[in-house]
Amino acid sequence: MSERIRIADLPELDVTEYLDDDQAIAEYLTVVLEEDDPAALAQALGTVDRARGMTEIAKATGLAREALYQALRPESQPRFDTINRVCHALGVKLVAQPLRVAEGETD
Repeated sequence: MSERIRIADLPELDVTEYLDDDQAIAEYLTVVLEEDDPAALAQALGTVDRARGMTEIAKATGLAREALYQALRPESQPRFDTINRVCHALGVKLVAQPLRVAEGETD
């Protein structure tokens, strides 16, 4: 019989360890945007900010570090201006594309 592993004994996954370059960050945010969940986007931006350094991102956005933490907590609903400033500080941009293309539909 194989040994059972308890979930509580597993190490916690820290996504920030994998967000080590611009491409990884862009791909991560793209996947989160596809979920169409504003709270997930806020949380993902907070995760990326922690990977890059919250103090550095706060400085680049002109927001206080505490305000940035609060704006990007999981249940928050940050203003678009805040999201836009954070994206610029991270060196990424949000891109719009037709839904048909995004969903793989063709005419």
